[in-house]
Amino acid sequence: MHQLNELYGQAINLLKKLIAIPSFSREEHNAADAVVAFFQAYSIPVTRKHNNVWVHNKYYDSAKASILLCSHIDTVKPDKDYTRDPFLPQEEEGKLFGLGANDAGAGMVSLIAAFLYFYEQQDLKYNIILAAVAEEEISGMHGLEAVLPDFTHIAFALVGEPTQMQMAVAEKGLLVLDCVAHGKSAHAAREEGDNTIYKAMKDIAWFSSFTFPKVSELLGPVKMSVTIINSGTRHNVVPAECSFTVDIRLNEHYTHEEVLEIVKQHTQSRITARSMRLKSSSIDSKHPVVQAGEAIGLTAFGSSTMSDKAIMPFPALKIGPGDSARSHTADEFVFTNEIKEGISIYIQLLKAVL
Repeated sequence: MHQLNELYGQAINLLKKLIAIPSFSREEHNAADAVVAFFQAYSIPVTRKHNNVWVHNKYYDSAKASILLCSHIDTVKPDKDYTRDPFLPQEEEGKLFGLGANDAGAGMVSLIAAFLYFYEQQDLKYNIILAAVAEEEISGMHGLEAVLPDFTHIAFALVGEPTQMQMAVAEKGLLVLDCVAHGKSAHAAREEGDNTIYKAMKDIAWFSSFTFPKVSELLGPVKMSVTIINSGTRHNVVPAECSFTVDIRLNEHYTHEEVLEIVKQHTQSRITARSMRLKSSSIDSKHPVVQAGEAIGLTAFGSSTMSDKAIMPFPALKIGPGDSARSHTADEFVFTNEIKEGISIYIQLLKAVL
């Protein structure tokens, strides 16, 4: 059985390797190679599909249900304000800097360490599957969604994302709308045409002011944000088309279909939903893993950010080292002691249910 300090050292070394490998969404092949090589060094059989990698505990029993430990190896592109080399892992004053260190490298390597802790144990109540997946940052079709059919009889999952090792028992869903307002082009000097920007402004004003009445105790209200707008080509031409994008974060009280219908009833633009699959999700407060977390003093909360939890058709708890506020920021970092704490808490949670 691996000891905590040994697991911590292995986790830090692996995280440094992953930071040094550019692994933007859909470009994770080299990071996946590194994860495969890591497990092969321990003679652990590895399965790979696309850039997703997963392993099973040594005494895997197909008659048992499994616990899925899941995090992602892809990153966003580095923020323009980086002052450090995003691919150079550097330790300073208890911090490990580098792109993906916080989101979600720390969670990924901490889950791997927890997997190693239990790998050779026999007579576990559940099997354990560790999955390092791709395309999470873009909700891609070749990430977790592509390999879910390979994971049968999953009892529940731990999703490694930066939550300061507190329990995200609920998560908002995501609905992205592409909206197009139509008018009629004309010379700006004449009293002609139908300015589509003014039409779009009316709809945008509705998005900014409308309040959905059902508010969630854990997740709060539905939140709508207009995030992109495009129109016009020349200063002296009234534009005939104005497009804008709306980011909507849903609580558990509304389905995607319900929100889309409400939007269409109150706006004049042509509305197209990009996807209806990223739904709000939650795990029961009485679930054994949640109760195990409460027993060691962890706090439950609702998360406004998205993760692969949204597409899991089984109970899932989002929990991991790091802070979501550091994600996608310049000079991203994680405290190294957060990783040690993460490994310890993951092991405690799993011991309670295994």
